[in-house]
Amino acid sequence: MKIAMLSVHSCPLGKLGSKNTGGMSVYIRELARELARRDHTVDVYTRAHESVHRQIVAFGRNARIIHLKAGEDEEIEKLAIYPHLADFARDLEEFRKHNGLHYDVLHSHYWLSGRAGKWIQRWWNIPHITMFHTVGAVKNAIALGEHEPELRLETEKELVKSCHRIIASTDREKEDLTHYYSCPETISVIPCGVNLDLFKPVDKARALSHLGLNGEGIILFVGRINPLKGIDNLVRAMTYLKRQRRKLIVIGGDEQSQPELERLERLSRSLHMHDSVAFHGLVKQETLPYFYSAADLCVVPSYYESFGLVVLESLACGTPVVATKVGCVESVIRQGETGYVVNDNVPRRLADKIGLLLSSSRSPDSIRASVSKYSWSNVADAIVKEYRSVMRNYPDMVCEKRREGSWGSS
Repeated sequence: MKIAMLSVHSCPLGKLGSKNTGGMSVYIRELARELARRDHTVDVYTRAHESVHRQIVAFGRNARIIHLKAGEDEEIEKLAIYPHLADFARDLEEFRKHNGLHYDVLHSHYWLSGRAGKWIQRWWNIPHITMFHTVGAVKNAIALGEHEPELRLETEKELVKSCHRIIASTDREKEDLTHYYSCPETISVIPCGVNLDLFKPVDKARALSHLGLNGEGIILFVGRINPLKGIDNLVRAMTYLKRQRRKLIVIGGDEQSQPELERLERLSRSLHMHDSVAFHGLVKQETLPYFYSAADLCVVPSYYESFGLVVLESLACGTPVVATKVGCVESVIRQGETGYVVNDNVPRRLADKIGLLLSSSRSPDSIRASVSKYSWSNVADAIVKEYRSVMRNYPDMVCEKRREGSWGSS
């Protein structure tokens, strides 16, 4: 198959852990590579955001990233991209025509890409599959961080009605989409994956030495620096663990995350925990397995995750996880065996489960074995099955949606 993917606001080449680059970028990059290994052709279209990037960048056999204009060649706020979506779609169509390209299926990621995808789907007359990765209505219900505009919610509602398939990464996401936007019959659940060749156990002493860390115990957080991640409650949880003599290492954040980083640093000082909390900033993905392996455990204290790739990465490295009841957590973590799931991120409850893990030992190999089925190879197989199903049924879907009038105007 020839597959066009849209990731307008977030380039898969971006720095992981920065404001707009997280699990979605990992998902797109890993899935595209895996599809390419199966002799499918994958073009990922994204906005030009840095002048140093060439327009076309190959990142695997039969897989490439194509940068197109959508505003200035710099990082801008996601909502500021919206007025440029029509230009982005037209530039993509010009690029396709100029290069004589044709695609069998269109796969958009996030609501901004989905909006551009609506125009492109109608021009190309091929199936449009979308993934939201996060749901605007859920984020507003949590009421932490930035309020998602009505424009996003209305666009997501339209996409649920018009797209030929929606991929959700968890049953919880499917429930959220059904609750807020209805139309459950077009939603398929396919979990995210983990790169088992990259994320694997490293001897703890070697990991600590590689990172230049001393022998003290480590509690790890990995992710974007955002109020939704609940890092402040993890810092507060550390006050209950002073006798455990562990250090919290926080991985993630860039210059756009500076206000939240400063807030967390002020919090750690006010709690007299500044010597026990270290903010390491962005870390290359190739270095993450050393951090996971050096840590005694990883904590995911989030208020909301669409999936939670960090959970899979940590477990694949043989490191147990304490996490709130978000995303994939309940289906992935084996309670008391590979970690603990807590109902919420109240600091005392986090500390209690962290303490339980610190007081017992587990085999890294058995922890890793628990996530062996979440390989990107298995994910790609499931996605290909969805692509082929949608392509087979596409003519009937077109007739049905025209009868429903769900395409609306372009």
